[in-house]
Amino acid sequence: MTTVIKNIGALIGVREENKLLRNKELAQLPILHNAYMVVEQGRISYYGKMSDYNSSNQSMVDVIDANGQFIWPSWVDSHTHLVFAGSREHEFVDKIQGLTYAEIAAKGGGKLNSAEKLASTSEDDLLESALGRLNELIKLGTGGIEIKSGYGLSVEAELKMLRVIKKLKSVSPIPIKSTFLGAHSFPIQYKENHGAYIKQIIDEMLPVIAKEQLADFIDVFCENGFYSVAEMVEICEAGIKLGLKPKLHINQLNSIGGIDAAVKLNAVSVDHLETMTEEDVQLLANSNTIGTLLPTAAFFLRMPFQPAREMIDAGVAIALASDFNPGSSPSGNMNFVVSLSCIQMKMLPEEAINAATIHGAFALNVEQDLGSISVGKLANFFFTKPLSSIAYLPYAFGSNLIDRVMINGIFI
Repeated sequence: MTTVIKNIGALIGVREENKLLRNKELAQLPILHNAYMVVEQGRISYYGKMSDYNSSNQSMVDVIDANGQFIWPSWVDSHTHLVFAGSREHEFVDKIQGLTYAEIAAKGGGKLNSAEKLASTSEDDLLESALGRLNELIKLGTGGIEIKSGYGLSVEAELKMLRVIKKLKSVSPIPIKSTFLGAHSFPIQYKENHGAYIKQIIDEMLPVIAKEQLADFIDVFCENGFYSVAEMVEICEAGIKLGLKPKLHINQLNSIGGIDAAVKLNAVSVDHLETMTEEDVQLLANSNTIGTLLPTAAFFLRMPFQPAREMIDAGVAIALASDFNPGSSPSGNMNFVVSLSCIQMKMLPEEAINAATIHGAFALNVEQDLGSISVGKLANFFFTKPLSSIAYLPYAFGSNLIDRVMINGIFI
């Protein structure tokens, strides 16, 4: 089936090549005004200006009149924890009342709370709830997503999460990448015996993950009180041997050498980065590792926002993601992520849009299929009503400006 979309007010993010954008390039967002686009077999076939549009010989073509609407490439959310068993709004109230993370954890809250709920929830129930969340995010403009394990914290439960993600991949209309995050925290019984749990990860979880092809990436929460740099390296090296690429939680609370180790591991991305030294910034700027910023987590936890401006100006390749999870970022709305990045991290609208599209795609190794309006890429994009400028989308942070969403060339 061939679909022609005509009278497009603005076609956003039109690119002829895929490349990481650094420094001032991140603020360059190519736009084609008064355009048309042709979609064939779920992919972008070609596009051009309406002045070059030829309406003849279209008896077998589905023609859609955009009536001046803007078309944007779908968001690519490269860091989420979409599969979980229950919400944690009681902890949200506890935080408002002044309880610390440690005090909430002592009450049975935090990641261990999520792990306990997940252990008692069936794969079918996890799949149903995750699919509901996924469909909601697609309607909000997300056209590609990563999902992590990490709320299992046991051999059985971690594998259960990854099998649910694999099932999601089979039914999802959008590309999903899976990340193994068995090293998210330590189960209570291994708090004083890290080596025994790491041995479980390497000897019992990873072989099954490789055999069943349950993950694309491997992740470790590298932080004081969680996994040391040496432990992160040990786990990642075991995963790399089995074909898993590192995508890592680093520098959320402290800078402990994780950036240097991640770059040496050729990590695809390092995520969070609320706490960055000048040396950390330079290490990333001189590497191909993407720095993925999660501003809604900082917002929800009332933490300092990531130093986006400093990182961009130094030449770091920046991506934006939602960190959707029940504890520290209970929203996967990438429109708000983009707005928050402009409002609180002083990113230009063009920078934030690029970071949430083409750089998000690079952070998932799906840049050949997603992240821009380019010939050959998946026809995953969304329509907004005619806007005064692209800056209006992050500016009007309280409005849902998405009118229609097209995935694989079909309206959902």
